[in-house]
Amino acid sequence: MLLTVAVGGSAMAADKVRVSTFSTILTEIAEQVGGELAEVTGHVKPGIDPHDFEPRPGDLKIVANSQLVLLSAKHMEAYVGKLREATGTGAVILEVGDRLPSLALTVQHGDHTHKGDDPHWWHSIRNIARAVKLVRDELSRLSPENKAVFKGNAAIYLGKLEKLQSWVDAEVARLPRNQRKLVTNHDSFGYFAREFGFTVIAIAGVSKDDQPGSKRVAALIAEIKSSGVKAIFSEDVANPKVIREITRETGVKFGGMLLSDGLGLGGKGTIEGMFRHNVSTIVEALK
Repeated sequence: MLLTVAVGGSAMAADKVRVSTFSTILTEIAEQVGGELAEVTGHVKPGIDPHDFEPRPGDLKIVANSQLVLLSAKHMEAYVGKLREATGTGAVILEVGDRLPSLALTVQHGDHTHKGDDPHWWHSIRNIARAVKLVRDELSRLSPENKAVFKGNAAIYLGKLEKLQSWVDAEVARLPRNQRKLVTNHDSFGYFAREFGFTVIAIAGVSKDDQPGSKRVAALIAEIKSSGVKAIFSEDVANPKVIREITRETGVKFGGMLLSDGLGLGGKGTIEGMFRHNVSTIVEALK
């Protein structure tokens, strides 16, 4: 249960920190840490691919009235300039991912590649915990009189993340290390792989739009056949066409759908729900 401060209704509304988020992960974090003392607007909704999102005039109007704007960053949002223009000097823009450790990845454009930072930091529970602390500290700076409330809320939420980490550790431990091979649509599970000992074979690059060329597909098919891969996974925001071709050519079974770029719908609409869905799907397909 989140801690709150006993104040009158009108005073509480006036004292709330106005937060705009452009990540479903950060929306949950801001709501959990801010509790009753934050008015959080999540502009990117569950089930929406953040790679394709573009803020509308209505979004920019809300941002202009916000005190804190939370971004995934690591170059995830190409529209940062628009947000800065909308806020002027009236808001703190926190590019959360830029404060977290980065992994390098290979970005695929047809048969050509280049290196870049992996923006999918939320597939590491430890990174999510780091993000919680960043949001806690920023809310405390904006509303110092409520610092103790934000600290308490964050502590409760961090405890839940610790329990989630323990559950994932136990589930992944059911898989021998030589079976921890993850073939997915695009290169979005690098942080998960590093944290839990997987090898990732990505069909496309960092974005679902970075589709592989014919040479890359042929090389992938050969690699999958030689690596003893047990299952191939699709993602909720990806076109399954190439996945279908590769499963057909390799004879490897389809392992199920994973949430890659943020929270999903229904029971998959929370960070815990996302992890439980992804981990259960992976373990059941690969064990």
